[in-house]
Amino acid sequence: MTSPSADIAVVGAGILGLATAFELQRRGARVTLYETGRPGQGQSAGQSRIFRHAHADPRLVDYAVTARGIWREWSELLGQDLIAPDGALAIGPKVADQHALLDEHPGVDARLVDADELRARLPVVADYDGPVMLDAGGGSIATLTAIALLSERLDEALVRDHVLSVRQLGAQDVEVRTGTGLRHHDAAVICAGRGTPSLARGLGLSLPVEQGAHVRVSFRPRTDVPSLATLQDTSGAFGESGVYAAAAEDRSRYGVGLAAAVPVGEDGTMLAPEGLAEHVQRVVAYVGRALPGLDPEPLDYVHCWVTRLPWGDDGVAVWTADDVALVAGHNLFKHAPALGRDLAATVLDGAVPALLRPENRLGEAVAS
Repeated sequence: MTSPSADIAVVGAGILGLATAFELQRRGARVTLYETGRPGQGQSAGQSRIFRHAHADPRLVDYAVTARGIWREWSELLGQDLIAPDGALAIGPKVADQHALLDEHPGVDARLVDADELRARLPVVADYDGPVMLDAGGGSIATLTAIALLSERLDEALVRDHVLSVRQLGAQDVEVRTGTGLRHHDAAVICAGRGTPSLARGLGLSLPVEQGAHVRVSFRPRTDVPSLATLQDTSGAFGESGVYAAAAEDRSRYGVGLAAAVPVGEDGTMLAPEGLAEHVQRVVAYVGRALPGLDPEPLDYVHCWVTRLPWGDDGVAVWTADDVALVAGHNLFKHAPALGRDLAATVLDGAVPALLRPENRLGEAVAS
C-alpha cells in the first residue's frame, strides 16, 4: 500500500490518463501527468463517443452502470452535462439478447421501441421495421468538454514530453525517462494506448494487445434536429452489419464508423494503407442508404489506432509490475470514470480490483 499523499506518475493524457490523474488527486496524491502532445489527441480523439450499457458480458453491464454513475458525479462536479439525453439506439438481431440482459438490471432503463420512437430519437434515419432497443441512460459523450475540463483541473500536473522508459529501481522508486527529463516517483500508471505494450516490455511484461487502425467520418444533418441518439447497427439492412454512430455536443455533426478495424503489423505498420480509404467509402455509402437525413459529403475524419485484447472487442484488463499498473483494452472511453477510480485504487491500495485482473477476462462474451 502506498501513502495517500504519494507521488504518482501517469503516462498518457487521453481520457483514461486524465480520469486516473483526476481520481488520484481527489484521493490526495501528488500527480505528474505525462503526454507527448495535447491531451485527448491520441486514441481519445474526436468529437463524440457512445455511452452504452449493452455488453455481451454481464459483468461489463454492471461496470457500465458504475461508470454511468460516476459520469453523473463528474457532470455535477465539473458543472457540465457530459452525456447527452438523447439515448442510445441499437438495431439488428442482437437486440433481443441485449434487451433480455439489460431488462433484468435494476440500474438500466432499456426497452424495445417502435419505428416512431426510432425516428423521434434519430430523425436522420431511413425507414426500418426490424427490432429496435432504446437505452435511455446512454447517449453521446461530450468528449471535447470532458477532456477540456479534466485537462484544466490537471494543467499544473502536466509534463508535455514523450516517455521513453519506465523502470522499477526499488520499493516505491519508479524511474520515468522522457525526451528531456528524468524523474522518480513512488508508483506509476501507464495509460498510453498503443504505446503501453512497448513500455510494458521494458518492465518484463508481454501484453496480449492486438493493434489496428480505424477511421470515423463526420457528416452534417441536412436540417436542425431536436435529437441525435447514438446508433449501433448490426442489422445488415443497409448493407453493413457492424456500424456505430454518435453526435457532437451541439448536434452539428454525426460521426459514423465501422466496428471493424484495418489490420496492421505487429510493429504498427499499415499493411494495406488503402484500407482506411476503403472504410471511408463504405461509411459514405452506408450513410446514403441508412441515414438520408445527413449530407453524405464528409465533414471531417478521425484516424486513430485501436488496441484490442484477444477475448473481445470490449475486453479490458489491468496488469501490474511492482509499483506500476498498466491498462489495455478497446472501447474504453465510456468506462473511463470507473477505470480511473480503479487504477487510482490499484497504485494507492496495492492491489488490482479482482474484476480487472487479466485472468478474469472482463468483456468476454458469455457463451449462449
